[in-house]
Amino acid sequence: MADFLGVGVGTLMVIVFFVLLFLRLPVAFALGLSAMVAMWELGFGLDLAGDLITTGITKYSLLAVPFFILAGSLMGVVGIAERMIRFFRVLIGGLPGGMGVVGTVVCLFWGAVSGSGPASVAAIGPLIIKSMAEDGYPRPFAAALVCTGAALSIVIPPSIGLVIYGVIAETSISDLFLAAIVPGLLMGVLMLAALPFASRGRPQEGGPREGNGTVALLEQPYAGLPYFARLGRAFADAFWGLLTPVVILGGIYGGVFTPTEAAIVATVYAMFVGVAIYRTLTPRVLFSALAEASASSAVVMLVVAFASLFGWVVTVDDMVGQYSSVLLGLSHNEWVILLVIAVILLIAGMFMDAITIMFITLPIFLPVVRELGWDPVWFGVILMVNLSIGLFTPPVGINLFVAANITRLSLERIAIGAIPFLITSVIGLAILSIFPWISLFALR
Repeated sequence: MADFLGVGVGTLMVIVFFVLLFLRLPVAFALGLSAMVAMWELGFGLDLAGDLITTGITKYSLLAVPFFILAGSLMGVVGIAERMIRFFRVLIGGLPGGMGVVGTVVCLFWGAVSGSGPASVAAIGPLIIKSMAEDGYPRPFAAALVCTGAALSIVIPPSIGLVIYGVIAETSISDLFLAAIVPGLLMGVLMLAALPFASRGRPQEGGPREGNGTVALLEQPYAGLPYFARLGRAFADAFWGLLTPVVILGGIYGGVFTPTEAAIVATVYAMFVGVAIYRTLTPRVLFSALAEASASSAVVMLVVAFASLFGWVVTVDDMVGQYSSVLLGLSHNEWVILLVIAVILLIAGMFMDAITIMFITLPIFLPVVRELGWDPVWFGVILMVNLSIGLFTPPVGINLFVAANITRLSLERIAIGAIPFLITSVIGLAILSIFPWISLFALR
């Protein structure tokens, strides 16, 4: 078939992959079937596929993926998310921007808990969107803010995306986590710059009001108390949730446990808080969280498993050498090459999920990174910021779909509301690309 089309086997595999995606086959199976077509073209028996899949997923570092997903799911169902939002609402809800500022801060904080963009939208989206609407923000804009902030979950550690990048690039996951903290915060600060572009109307009726006229629905448990009393009560309620990033990241950077072990610690910690502190983790709730996390983990690991076949064909057919040479031949200017890589990633993010993009593109990009002498840790951070933008970019921005399901708004309306955040995100990507020290200074 490859000879008939006049293309190489690897290129044929890529064509088949996109045809299968166009036919709306799930990404994981599109990867697997296109790779098997290529293996057949190369003359290898399909019995090799089982060995390659096993080799692809039996990596110790990948254990962090299902456990971080489970930890995020547990922290959502036991009430950590609600208490955290309530605390930040009391603490900073009175600032200009009100719930817009609160929503941004909570998204950043939850990114250090969840590690998954769609899971973050599902966990914190309903309360933030409802509260922002009651604070006068248009609901599409509120949904877009949550989509954008939750997308930073793959940038801010502990990030599932950084774990997988570390496995593929054979780079220290701890270094990646450390390097991503400041860039993640920078992207969050730039999100705040988009808040003035929302035309805030009058707050909706219902719920107690503060002196400045904003609705304080999240503060109802503390209604009538002075500010510092409300703040103290909210902090006490949210304390164990606020401690979560300290436990996870402090343990990693303190050398107490590895990033993979941190995922297990986060899961056990969430169960402890749900059972012993909040007493909200019943057998029914635990089963629900396990079922949700299992489904999400299965999707990710299926992609990882079939991507190992895809990656094997890429190596055997020397697609790495062919395409990386083409990329390096585009220009002698490394900034032009970086721009081309960024455009490829941004366009790919419109159609595919972040994990699939990494497995398809990194075998080609990483040799270029090494040839140009770029720091692989810095490139990993740039990659994650690129991919985070894809999570809220139509037509296949998965965060948009989750938010549309929560709000019952059309995906188009939410996508239009996300335009200011798309602009600030691209500005942030440019800043991090031009000034690598923002990512790397913490490692020195």
